[in-house]
Amino acid sequence: MSALLNRKPVLWFLFLFNAAVAVTAGAAGSHLHLQGHSLHGSQQVMTATGMGIVALGAGAALFLRRPKRA
Repeated sequence: MSALLNRKPVLWFLFLFNAAVAVTAGAAGSHLHLQGHSLHGSQQVMTATGMGIVALGAGAALFLRRPKRA
């Protein structure tokens, strides 16, 4: 699993997908309805926070793995 998570395309997917979900859940979580359910209050905040943390972790890994300038 560690070998899969350290691949650059996987990190980019984790970063972009989780950032998009975090922004969407934070901005419009109460307006999104999935099978009659929506996010309200603390659910909305915790969903946006959790997805944002994963996006920040993947972004940090991408930043630390970039090529160094000579």
